[in-house]
Amino acid sequence: MKKLLSIVLALAMIFTFAACGEEGASTTSTALTFATGGEAGTYYAYGTVLAQYVSNNTDLDITAITGNGSKSNVEDMDAGDVELAFCQSDIMSYAYNGTNGFDNKIESFSALCALYMEDVQIVTCDPEIKTAADLKGKTISVGAVGSGTYFNAIDVLTAYGMTLDDITPVYQSFGDSTESLKDNKIDAAFVVAGAPTTSITDLSTAKQAYIVSIDDEHIDKLIEMSPYYSKHVIPAGTYGDAPEAQTVAIAAMVLVRDDVSEDVAYTIMSTIFNNKDAVAEAHAKGKDLDLNFASSVTSVPFHAGAAKFFAENGITVDVK
Repeated sequence: MKKLLSIVLALAMIFTFAACGEEGASTTSTALTFATGGEAGTYYAYGTVLAQYVSNNTDLDITAITGNGSKSNVEDMDAGDVELAFCQSDIMSYAYNGTNGFDNKIESFSALCALYMEDVQIVTCDPEIKTAADLKGKTISVGAVGSGTYFNAIDVLTAYGMTLDDITPVYQSFGDSTESLKDNKIDAAFVVAGAPTTSITDLSTAKQAYIVSIDDEHIDKLIEMSPYYSKHVIPAGTYGDAPEAQTVAIAAMVLVRDDVSEDVAYTIMSTIFNNKDAVAEAHAKGKDLDLNFASSVTSVPFHAGAAKFFAENGITVDVK
């Protein structure tokens, strides 16, 4: 009888420990993966800073990884491979609505915040390429396949009455594009990122680089085609001796999967925006942190955690 009782007690303890293990396994993990961009772009550099800052100052563990562009980042998020992702505001909306290259709606994510404006930069080392119209017949990098840059390049060409058939397109990352410019393998490249961009800065130390301006007429066409664009000026001296250039810009968004908890999303928001001066010391784009701008892109609803933080600061946003 005592032996039988011992066996019963042992089995009870085993089931108790198993139940505890299952309860622990169901707890939401604080480990998050953040898809950024190529190593030569602003997404990766800034995303790494944000991930490290939040990880160092909270119980969250965020790992920034390289990404293959806005479209790819959204698809990776939808597949459950990442919980956070950088994405251009136009691509975010296209994905959510299932248009412009997305065959189906992707609705597994919400907006966390807008961080800064990223410039559509047409970079060249050829002083004879003065406007986007001069790209006709040239060899041009239009960005990596699946990147937001590719979509923006198509838009600019369309605004000037061109298609990919009017140029010789190559599909390269920012870093590969600027290396090709150094080696005279291409005539120009589209680089869509916050200026100054690491890859273009590096190029300008080796050769004289120029940013090709887009005139008012064609900027108006771009804005008519897509309301996500806005006029933007890249100041003289941003890249070596390059003069001022007028272009368009688009918002850089951070997206978050819907199954990330409200507390986690809130912690990320509060940690970044309540400590924006410290973030700015680590990366120049931290100077652009602004709650009004962060909540200004409304084409996709915000995550409940972001909405909670905005509400505490007197800003009301649509919640998914």
